[in-house]
Amino acid sequence: MTNARPTPRAILIDMDGVLYHGDQPLPDAGAFLEWVANRPHVFVTNNPIRRPPDIADRLARMGLRRPDPSRILTSAQATARWLARSRPGFRFFAVGAPGLHAELRETGHEDPAAADFVVVGEGPGLDYEQLTIGINLILERGARLVATNPDVTVDAVRDGRRLALPGGGALVAPFAAATGVTPTIIGKPEPLLYEMAIERLGYPVRACLMIGDRPDTDIAGAERIGMWTALVRTGRFPPGAAWPGGLPTPDWDVPNLTALMAVLESVFPDPTG
Repeated sequence: MTNARPTPRAILIDMDGVLYHGDQPLPDAGAFLEWVANRPHVFVTNNPIRRPPDIADRLARMGLRRPDPSRILTSAQATARWLARSRPGFRFFAVGAPGLHAELRETGHEDPAAADFVVVGEGPGLDYEQLTIGINLILERGARLVATNPDVTVDAVRDGRRLALPGGGALVAPFAAATGVTPTIIGKPEPLLYEMAIERLGYPVRACLMIGDRPDTDIAGAERIGMWTALVRTGRFPPGAAWPGGLPTPDWDVPNLTALMAVLESVFPDPTG
């Protein structure tokens, strides 16, 4: 660690691969949620499928502490806010799960005939007709192509079996290939999602710590903007895996959340005394 930065005082936490796999909580997730509850924190997820209250309810169904939905920031929320800042009253055409459409409708208007933005997220919805509408909005009307997140694949659990599903990066690729347009990316490792979470916390970026399980998104993006970083090897990057070349190393590299809580006790003392 370096002394050039202030001690971290607020925490950003990834969810999938850190707190749970599919619908199964990780063994130390319950203790961690209790530990972080009275410390400044916000959960940040690239997954645009569920809205924050639904995510909170999902954790409760897993038997975990239900977080306040206001402490959850999704890439769909961040996308909607960025679009509203870029063009108040924006019109959009979206491809993805209902949760993405619902977030966009909070600040914009769905208009497949005259959209200002073509927004691509995760989940079902992409077919030949949707692709045709989207590429023509981009080519003929100059609509801007936006992706909620760049993940090529995301982990899922079906019938007890872990498998990969197409992520936002895979689903936006046909639009980019057909139009030659590079999409604007909102989620990690791009800075927008982090910046909105830090704004919500109210701490300087260099006093914030990002906890995640992916070196290429969680850690790389957070380090790029000057945050502290902690990698927990509970997702795709297990204990013993060699560090990917060209990526920054985290300030803390631990096997699980129990180990992380142990090393952070002196940094984030119990505020209740």
